[in-house]
Amino acid sequence: MLNRRTLMGTLSASALVLSTGVVQAQDKIYIPLISKGFQHQFWQAVKSGADKAAEEFGVEVTFEGPDSEAQVDRQIDMLAAALAKKPAAIGFAALDSQAAIPLLRQAKEAGIPIVAFDSGVDSDIPVSTATTDNVAAASLAADKMAEFIGGEGQVAVIAHDQTSRTGIDRRDGFVNRMAEAYPNIEIVTVQYGAGDQLQSTEIAKSILIANPDLKGMFGTNEGSAIGVVNGVRENGAEGITIIGYDSGAAQKEAIRSGLMAGAITQNPVGIGYETVKAALMASKGEAVPETIDTGFYYYDASNIDDPEIAAVLYD
Repeated sequence: MLNRRTLMGTLSASALVLSTGVVQAQDKIYIPLISKGFQHQFWQAVKSGADKAAEEFGVEVTFEGPDSEAQVDRQIDMLAAALAKKPAAIGFAALDSQAAIPLLRQAKEAGIPIVAFDSGVDSDIPVSTATTDNVAAASLAADKMAEFIGGEGQVAVIAHDQTSRTGIDRRDGFVNRMAEAYPNIEIVTVQYGAGDQLQSTEIAKSILIANPDLKGMFGTNEGSAIGVVNGVRENGAEGITIIGYDSGAAQKEAIRSGLMAGAITQNPVGIGYETVKAALMASKGEAVPETIDTGFYYYDASNIDDPEIAAVLYD
């Protein structure tokens, strides 16, 4: 039988858990991850990596994001809600590299470490960023495009946005590499489809109609690339070299069929895993790298089934 002191201590501990709402009832460290969305399989792969780390390290992880990567306000609301739970640390993939800074300052003042993942912010508040070197990856996409079209001609870019760090870096990595290394290649337009494949499809069709001499198109994320593929297919355009970014069933099928020349793949499982690992380390006051480069690969029909490539692709 519990004595009065033991009983009161038990009730006090239970009340603390109920009042805070923090999942420390089992003494587990709580780390929420706020992603850019759920609409692409890329984010499900990131989540699987985060879940893997959570199981390995014995921490409680939640993973959520807005329905659309255009919903910056919704993502900010999610970040505010996560912050209110006073977690040990937060993983955050910013849709807008500026909009979240006031909340990130609040987190810093509260002693809650922020680990950025996939897309960083224009601030030194995050203690670490787990990401692809998007400038280098997009530069490689430009090199591959130039190789396919013989170093000359007109190309276009459909980017997912111009506010996130990934959108900016992939656009600029591709555009700047073309300007520096391939003076006979003209980028006729850069347009933005919010990472939405339907919107990107309509943009791609309009670009093809307006530029009958176009030789190639680059889509900067999964939704953008699928939009390019669909636009080319629906317009019946021929001779268009398509370079994509990320993976997913539609891009893999387009590469196997020859409609898409190739794509850049990240390591989404690694991004999720390293984010949770770094967040846990930071919550304990341990040093973490400022940048965690999770790597990238170029894949096409010749290597899509190689074990090293297959391991970082997803459906």
